[in-house]
Amino acid sequence: MPHAALGLPIAYVAGSFPSAYLAGRLLKGVDLRTVGSGNLGATNVYRELGAGAALAVYLLDAGKGALPVALLPRVLDVGVPGSSSAVWWALAYGIATLAGHSKPIFLLWKGGGKGVATASGVFAALAPVPLVIALALFATVTVSSGFVSLGSLVGSLVLPPLVLWHDGATPVFWVSVAVAAFIWWSHRANIKRLLAGTENSIRRKRDGGTSS
Repeated sequence: MPHAALGLPIAYVAGSFPSAYLAGRLLKGVDLRTVGSGNLGATNVYRELGAGAALAVYLLDAGKGALPVALLPRVLDVGVPGSSSAVWWALAYGIATLAGHSKPIFLLWKGGGKGVATASGVFAALAPVPLVIALALFATVTVSSGFVSLGSLVGSLVLPPLVLWHDGATPVFWVSVAVAAFIWWSHRANIKRLLAGTENSIRRKRDGGTSS
């Protein structure tokens, strides 16, 4: 069985799949890095290409987070299933997919997304119950406020305590804390706009500057 480390570049390449970029090129002939918010995430896809394309991009981005975490430990030598070694390797694959999404090799490491959809896929594989609750809170905040960025921030903030409640202080919990911190860092411009009252609502579909 191949060594577990082989999964790291595989997960990174999977995370690099530029679904939003391809959607823009295929559906409208545009580079989404140059229109709207300039971000290769589902929110900018929604604004520029519509809800159907945004849903497809979200599912693809979540899938590229979930599949390496779920499948690679089954085909690589990560140790005994369920062991500490196996869990840490699965987490490493999840982090590699997030790195690929943020700095995609196929776009020469420029113009990646903010990691929300891909992170949701990672934790769908690692902590499905906490993830479902966090997604429900994300949807509630997004719909009630009109700000995807606020929903993303709330969802990422509540995920670590939900993981702690459901599974205890496992390695998955500590990685969820790190991922939440990364998502808040990647949304730092959105946080400034939210505090200033200038963040764009998803209800104004053609405006730029939100999340994902």
